[in-house]
Amino acid sequence: MDTIVEVESLRRAFGARLALDDVSFRVAAGECFAMLGPNGGGKTTLFRILTTMLTPTSGRALIAGADVQSESAAVRRAIGVVFQSPGLDPYLTVGENMHHGGRLYGLGGPSLAARIDEMLAGLGVADRARDLVKTLSGGLRRRVELAKCLLHRPSLLILDEPSTGLDPAARREFWNLLQRVRAESGVTILLTTHFMEEADRCDRVGILDRGRLVACDAPAALKCRIGGDCVTVWCDEPDAMRRRLSAELNCQASVVDGVVRIDSDVAGDLAARILATFGREVRAVTIGRPTLEDVFMNETGRRFDAGEGKPEAA
Repeated sequence: MDTIVEVESLRRAFGARLALDDVSFRVAAGECFAMLGPNGGGKTTLFRILTTMLTPTSGRALIAGADVQSESAAVRRAIGVVFQSPGLDPYLTVGENMHHGGRLYGLGGPSLAARIDEMLAGLGVADRARDLVKTLSGGLRRRVELAKCLLHRPSLLILDEPSTGLDPAARREFWNLLQRVRAESGVTILLTTHFMEEADRCDRVGILDRGRLVACDAPAALKCRIGGDCVTVWCDEPDAMRRRLSAELNCQASVVDGVVRIDSDVAGDLAARILATFGREVRAVTIGRPTLEDVFMNETGRRFDAGEGKPEAA
């Protein structure tokens, strides 16, 4: 299968701090690939480099065979971009926004008008063409943004946190629409997200933390790394509990943000033994199938939200 995105040893420094540290990955044509990570993990820096808005400190990134740094014009022709912040003029109509978006890519005349009609109809917003964007709901605005960035038939669609600000119903609706667009047009999708459920819907997921790519595989394959179910123990002295679990029950545990975690193939039996052995020293014990958050904790030793709120660049 052809490779449409190729990132090799990508680094981006802001002063003494590395926002991206030796990041390498590939995205195959037609794939849906998510870059998952907490705020401050490096996702926005990567997005800005791939969309030609920021130059890397070292390494390289190719999109459809074109270098994002030396062949930026070719890259921009190959991509459609949905930004995290609204990319529509709220005081223009939907049709006017579409027209100006098409003109930026050199489209015009009857062919642009036909393409606008096709995209708006395909994304279910043809009846809103004369409405001001500011009158639309968040979900409808996302539809229009998606229609606008597909006008020039890009081979790669790059989305930065596309569901931010949408309620759960609008988020599901947008994702169903996105998958339909992919199936019908064959466009490759690369997105950044901090929503686990979004990453779970993708073919492959890269986990980006503190500028480093700590894991990259299909969601199911990443979860298989955990090795069994996850037993979580809440108690007042987690470090002491971890040592006692090792000494008295011969199980390897870790402490992540004040919570004891054990990966086990016999989670039900282990949970019962913990309660029987430690009694009221344990406030609660839960069992769950591995999730992408468990994968993140397994790879980094921290909960997923531990790095949120830290800016990527000054």
